[in-house]
Amino acid sequence: MAKSRAAKKRSEGVHFRVYLDACCVNRPFDDQEQDRIRLESEAVYLVLRHVQVHGWTWVGSDILKHEILAIPDLVKREQVQALLEAVTETVQLSKRTLLRAGAVESKGFSGQDALHLACAEQAEADVFLTTDDRLLRRAVRRRRDLSVRVANPVDWIREVG
Repeated sequence: MAKSRAAKKRSEGVHFRVYLDACCVNRPFDDQEQDRIRLESEAVYLVLRHVQVHGWTWVGSDILKHEILAIPDLVKREQVQALLEAVTETVQLSKRTLLRAGAVESKGFSGQDALHLACAEQAEADVFLTTDDRLLRRAVRRRRDLSVRVANPVDWIREVG
């Protein structure tokens, strides 16, 4: 069986550049009663562990920080902001990013999702991780329009692990 590109890259000792959207960084603080939410939370924590221990790059962005600041629950906002301290690279919104986001939005993505995807592309991330099923389905249908792979963190960890 042929190795996936991600598994091959990992076996070669190359470190990944990962972009986690707001859904991902919120997931560990969601209600953990559902198995799916617990699994996704653990996968997010595994990605963050790879950032800290194995030198993966966690790419964040101005738009990610902005979304986190808008979390109405103060306790949850502070918990998520604490995670953001591990971001190793931040994409600043620029005219180029906004133009690309507009092009991505024209393919049917929401404005916020388009901004996140444009930031991940600008940073040349290996993967854009999200727990948003609607975004994942749209990204699969529009994968030729994107220059970044979009995946659920559980699937991604299974692939590279």
